[in-house]
Amino acid sequence: MKYLMLICDDNPDEPSPDDIVASPDFVVWQADMARRGIVHDGQRLRPARYARTVRVRDGRVIVTDGPFAETKEQIGGFELVECADLDEAIECAAGHPAAPWWSVEIRPYLDV
Repeated sequence: MKYLMLICDDNPDEPSPDDIVASPDFVVWQADMARRGIVHDGQRLRPARYARTVRVRDGRVIVTDGPFAETKEQIGGFELVECADLDEAIECAAGHPAAPWWSVEIRPYLDV
């Protein structure tokens, strides 16, 4: 089953996204995920100040600066994983090097 892991930055003080990506833990995690064939895509995202939210209401396009959600946590990146089940997805998220500082939200794909 496919899952989207949202890496949510709720503690911007430490470490920086650059620190995490450059850390040996991240290199080891990425290698393990690649060996197991789990991660299919992943990317860091620009800070929330670059976000735009688009809505269409009564045929009008409305563009708002910033993210839709008014929250302390902001999505800093994502990983697209394919796991046997939710337990394996949780294990992968718990092992992500950002998990000790930030949160990792897991969303299963909706199979239609």
